[in-house]
Amino acid sequence: MKKILLGAVLAVISFTSFSFLNSSQQVEYKVVTVVESIVPNGLGRSRMISSTESKDYKEYTTLRTEEKSKDKKNKSKRDEIRVKDYEETKLLNFYNIGGIRFQNIAANDAIMTSKVNTMVSEGWELAFINTGVESEGGKGDGKGIFVTRYTFKRHL
Repeated sequence: MKKILLGAVLAVISFTSFSFLNSSQQVEYKVVTVVESIVPNGLGRSRMISSTESKDYKEYTTLRTEEKSKDKKNKSKRDEIRVKDYEETKLLNFYNIGGIRFQNIAANDAIMTSKVNTMVSEGWELAFINTGVESEGGKGDGKGIFVTRYTFKRHL
């Protein structure tokens, strides 16, 4: 009976230890953004964008409080924030002169699937997908984009 109890205690200790080790793993995230034009007549541009350099948000952040909101301004310039090293993959627009083009949507899906599969083979895991549509919606509705953000993560 003592051996069974001792074995159970050791099992609990080792399970707890491995759970602790697993939860303390470092995780890295990467975002891939797809912008697909929904401008009529094929006049827009569609791209898949992925940054190849990293930025520290703290360099461009100012802490605002009620007392100090006027004292300390964020001195960073927009050109300092811009990323110059990134991947840009051409995609097809949803529309052409004849209207919506389903073949273009299928082609974009194939390219995005290729990117996802490549990242998974490199050890990334697809963690989140966020989408949004921006359209003027006014007379003529001549502007619009469909944005999808793929957030990947991997353990370091």
